Amino acid sequence: MTETSVVVHADPDVLAQAVAARLIVKLIDAQAERGEAAVVLTGGRVAAAVQRAVRTLPARDAIDWSRVDVWWGDERFLPSGHPDRNETQAREALLDALPLDPARIHPMPASDGPDGDDPEAAAARYAAALAAAARPGTAALPHLDVLMLGVGEDGHIASVFPEHPVTYETRPVSAVRGSPKPPPTRITLTIPTINAAEEIWLVAAGADKSRAVGMAIAGAGPVQLPAAGVTGVERTLWLLDRAAAADVKRSVRSLR
Repeated sequence: MTETSVVVHADPDVLAQAVAARLIVKLIDAQAERGEAAVVLTGGRVAAAVQRAVRTLPARDAIDWSRVDVWWGDERFLPSGHPDRNETQAREALLDALPLDPARIHPMPASDGPDGDDPEAAAARYAAALAAAARPGTAALPHLDVLMLGVGEDGHIASVFPEHPVTYETRPVSAVRGSPKPPPTRITLTIPTINAAEEIWLVAAGADKSRAVGMAIAGAGPVQLPAAGVTGVERTLWLLDRAAAADVKRSVRSLR
């Protein structure tokens, strides 16, 4: 049975430090159980703060980073190395400082990649990479220990936006055209793929997120509010600062 928890921290800095520590423990536990671990990263200010915090924590050295797979939940379809790409952010904040196996880093294709300026082909390529990493005889997805998501002011997660056609998409990975946030062309994991992760962590900070967070936790419709439609196989964690949690009923909070 899926467990859903809400954990509220004092401010964005404490939130970032706490999520970083939680992520390190999760990856250590996954490696103790399976010998390896897999994390799906997201982008944005809070994600960058978490990534920088992981980099500074001494406990990061307890992880065998050569046995960690790194995936992404979505990406802006821009040239490789573009400062607005989530991959670029993650490499600068954390990944370039870790002894990762390059073959286990799985960035979403860039617009100057082998598929050229064709986001549909790039999405299909990423879906094929996920399928290739799956264990034989299993579904076309690898085991994803933790999938991290930011939450937009409009309730979007990854690049799944409210009432956008991608909210109905059933393929593992989808191109997104006409995104309401720039740039207009993106690649994203779809809701069914996101919900295949063992744990999903929705991380949000700031008063501008409070309405969407409160409505999602209260059970709004997933087409109108995609954040309401994600559920980890074993656990769903809402990791918030106090401002983002302002509209969450106190009965479901777990204050830290």
